[in-house]
Amino acid sequence: MADEAVEVGPGPAAESYLKIDNIIQAAKSTGSQAVHPGYGFLSENGAFVSALERENITFIGPDSKAMKAMGDKIGSKLIAKEAGVNTVPGFIGTIDSADHAVSVAEEIGYPVMVKASAGGGGKGMRVAWNKTETIEAYKLCSGEARASFADGRLLIEKFVEKPRHVEIQIMGDKHGNVLYFPERECSIQRRNQKIFEEAPSPLVDSSLRRKMGEQAVALAKKVGYSSAGTVEFLVSETDRSFYFLEMNTRLQVEHPITEAVSGTDLMEMMFAVADGMSAGFWSSC
Repeated sequence: MADEAVEVGPGPAAESYLKIDNIIQAAKSTGSQAVHPGYGFLSENGAFVSALERENITFIGPDSKAMKAMGDKIGSKLIAKEAGVNTVPGFIGTIDSADHAVSVAEEIGYPVMVKASAGGGGKGMRVAWNKTETIEAYKLCSGEARASFADGRLLIEKFVEKPRHVEIQIMGDKHGNVLYFPERECSIQRRNQKIFEEAPSPLVDSSLRRKMGEQAVALAKKVGYSSAGTVEFLVSETDRSFYFLEMNTRLQVEHPITEAVSGTDLMEMMFAVADGMSAGFWSSC
């Protein structure tokens, strides 16, 4: 239970929890030195982090530069390539028409995944197996992306058949250190929404775990990432090749699974590194 409650607006989230000015006013009225964003609402909103920085209020999460860099799927893939991280073969750029989508899809080779650049939660994603399905996917995904994220940009990647969805939890600090934790597998999904998490993954051995962890760390260091984050990968069931999918720049709802297998309190770590403590303290414990 909270020690104190502050009204931030009426019931609808768009008029309360998503109103940056309201949240900042609540923090200032209570003399708060820091804000932890939780799992949703403004937790991955770079503009919110920038606003807090201007008010000298600590955001318990990554800084605005790192969040904005990794929050865009197109931009984050370009950064991943620069960091030497495996990326899914595809067109790293914006698809600007249905004809462009078909051209890119045929160059990559079917099947392909058409997906929104912004947002998440499985919205704005379709698999296309031919020209007709690509045109339909372009129309549906761009419309859904605009409606859900106010951003209709799309990208197209090779669809990895028999994929496993495996994510690596990381924690960075303000001194350039980044730790990675044992993986979580979330391949059991419905409509691209995770419904079951498993740790460790039955597919991942110690060698693959190390390779994925090292790439997750390399990506985080490339953008100067501090705080908790999750780097998501697609792993081929057939040859165990793996590819960067996206990065979640927040603590995820499923983080207690990692806490259970690692014995580490990730929320405690977030507060500590936000206050300037080195993540290396935990690696030496």
